[in-house]
Amino acid sequence: MANMTMIEAIQSAHDSAMDRDERVVVFGEDVGFFGGVFRCTAGLQEKYGSTRCFDAPISELGIVGAAIGMAAYGLRPCIEIQFADYVYPAYDQIVSEAARLRHRSAGDFTCPLVIRMPVGGGIFGGQTHSQSPEAIFTHVSGLKTVMPSSPYDAKGLLCAAIEDPDPVIFLEPKRLYNGPFDGHHEKPVVPWRNHEAGEVPTDYYVEPLGQARVRRAGNDVTILAYGTMVYVAQAACDETGIDAEVIDLRSLLPLDIDTITESVKKTGRCVIVHEATLTGGYGGELAALVQENCFYHLEVPIQRITGWDTPYPHAQEWDYFPGPARVGRALQKAMES
Repeated sequence: MANMTMIEAIQSAHDSAMDRDERVVVFGEDVGFFGGVFRCTAGLQEKYGSTRCFDAPISELGIVGAAIGMAAYGLRPCIEIQFADYVYPAYDQIVSEAARLRHRSAGDFTCPLVIRMPVGGGIFGGQTHSQSPEAIFTHVSGLKTVMPSSPYDAKGLLCAAIEDPDPVIFLEPKRLYNGPFDGHHEKPVVPWRNHEAGEVPTDYYVEPLGQARVRRAGNDVTILAYGTMVYVAQAACDETGIDAEVIDLRSLLPLDIDTITESVKKTGRCVIVHEATLTGGYGGELAALVQENCFYHLEVPIQRITGWDTPYPHAQEWDYFPGPARVGRALQKAMES
């Protein structure tokens, strides 16, 4: 075991996977020589050479397209899109090629591809460095979508994603890169550095995709969250004193509906928290699934606490996404009904 930030855990996952399987290759913009803009691939090129960890041209479409070809012919590429905001030029390749390759070839070809990208705000990155586009991937059949909230999960889930025979979208909350965010502070003093790291095994291990984790047990209300919002939800519970059960989804698709259903049937209440915008956000899908599976157990309407339905507002970003005060008000409303 070692004390690692999420950045270090992701680098360790790359290292462990590359050491274990020579088919694993890592590339993207500034990924090789420099080690990535956030240093998640630091040291890999030096250790494994420039044929297994290398820099790519500034073309997301080209990066993803090349990786799909590599995956189809037996390699296991793990590529980095420098920010999730930059992925849109590659969306056609992801949806029309990567997600459909297994099905359109009747299983003759698969696409064991991982597309990593930093997501979310809280670092004063502005409109083109702060988006949370997870819903546009969970909509696509054939893709798996993952978002860890801790260094331990980041390494284990990334190793599992690299092993997976189908394409995985691996989303990394930037606000958690340098340590778990405790959720209580609306604004960190140093936005790039948030609190302590976590204990992570140095050896190779996997955390299975499609399994949620109960981060906080409770009986009064169920909170569904992922990424940074897990810590915000926990802080809201602490500040309100409400006995809420916080479920860290970890894997958005496949989704662990069994853990969700068990919790909501126990509590009779459900609050959904995510950083992305409300309309068309993943919370809408979660709300529909909870209603379908737990209708007769619900005591109050399901609530969604999300980002605003606006382009990402640089000057008001700490009001834009949910903080413990907004989540706390939702919890109190759920308990008063």
